Amino acid sequence: MSLAANVLYSLDRPVETNANEELAGPRRMTAPVERADRISSLDVIRGFAMMGILLLNIDDFALPEMFHDIPVGSPLPAFTGPHALINLVTLFIKWMFFEGKMRGIFELLFGAGVILLTDRAERRGNGAVVADIYLRRNMWLTFIGWVHGSFIWAGDIIFKYGLCGLLFLYPCRMLKPRALILAGSLLALTLGSYGYMKVFGGFDDMVLARQVAASSSDRREGQRLTPQDRKLQQQWKAVVDANTVTPASIDHSMSDLHESYLQHLWNSGLSYGPKKAGSNWAFQFFGPLGVMLIGMGLLKNGFLTGELSYGTYFATAAIGFFISLPIYVIGLLRSYASGFDFLVLDRWIFIPYGLTQLTGAIAITAVLLIIIKSGVFERVLRPFAAVGQTALSNYLFTSITCQTVFVWGPWKLYGKLEYYQLTYFVLAVWVVNLTVSTLWLRLFEFGPIEWLWRSLTYWKPQPWLIAKKDT
Repeated sequence: MSLAANVLYSLDRPVETNANEELAGPRRMTAPVERADRISSLDVIRGFAMMGILLLNIDDFALPEMFHDIPVGSPLPAFTGPHALINLVTLFIKWMFFEGKMRGIFELLFGAGVILLTDRAERRGNGAVVADIYLRRNMWLTFIGWVHGSFIWAGDIIFKYGLCGLLFLYPCRMLKPRALILAGSLLALTLGSYGYMKVFGGFDDMVLARQVAASSSDRREGQRLTPQDRKLQQQWKAVVDANTVTPASIDHSMSDLHESYLQHLWNSGLSYGPKKAGSNWAFQFFGPLGVMLIGMGLLKNGFLTGELSYGTYFATAAIGFFISLPIYVIGLLRSYASGFDFLVLDRWIFIPYGLTQLTGAIAITAVLLIIIKSGVFERVLRPFAAVGQTALSNYLFTSITCQTVFVWGPWKLYGKLEYYQLTYFVLAVWVVNLTVSTLWLRLFEFGPIEWLWRSLTYWKPQPWLIAKKDT
């Protein structure tokens, strides 16, 4: 069975009426399926995104940075010295093809998972209990995210996704594909983009810069400095100082290395969530939520299951890259020429972030679906599908590994590697992801965290070992 055909097989083939609904992990059929038949487009795409997101998260794990995923303000300068060119090329590749886009793909698939879970249950005649199952799954996912964000790494995304699932997605499952895509696009490109501008500081910085410029213009025309003008100048100086790299700022960014793990927990106050993110926290929902709604629509209309024509996927990829790539190329070139001035970064990188994330994520998804539909790389894609089936376990494993290597363990490599050298570490983790996930699924139905999540949802231990076939 080809990989593309398997997508439809796994979604449409009748299933056991007493089978538990699934959101992650392999799907059970009325008859045993071969390992090759369990590969689906969603598993492959999820595995690719799971691995790709580390290429950006490694910046937070391994380096102090003045700006979001821009290697400025680290102890080892990235854009001077003998490695400046390779660091710059690495930066361009990350932002053009990975930054925000891997997270966007996760959000598309999370939305698609809502439709998969609820639609299967309702087709089995279990619609009366699907809301209960859905609620408990997302409650436990939110809890797992809180544990991850509080005790392992504050860059967690699971907590936010679980809350989106709990609060917003379930009532939207009955909407038509076009309504979901339009509503999601509107939400992601308006409130979602505004939320990213608030989080990254771009919106507030630009507004304050214009106010200070207007105040300076008034003074040049002979008007007296007002108390409001003085306040604006003080605010502007604070912003400039906060975005200026100094030896003191680098030393401060490295101070966490001198804390023990327990000291860090005590100082952070287990404040993952609204307290840690501040007043902008609420806005962080809108971008992911919009993309999740789009994912629901793309699952319903057959896009994510590879049912549409090659022409549709080629056109989608071309349009998405046509929008996202020029913005990043021009923006990065201008930012580099300015010495990564924070206002240039705001204007060219962070303000259009919501648009470039959405279009780039859908474009990359379209490319992956073209590869999957072709069936040419079916064997190569199987390990990626294994990573996708164990994505939650791999995500938490990656966080623990990176925190141990760069912060917790005896090596304390935080801030000690060149920017381009982080890619070597990422490649090593990818090898572990692909190898261990493949070997694990030869023995077990689910990854360890997926099994725990599933068991907590149904409040009883779930089958873990793969059942042996009758001979």
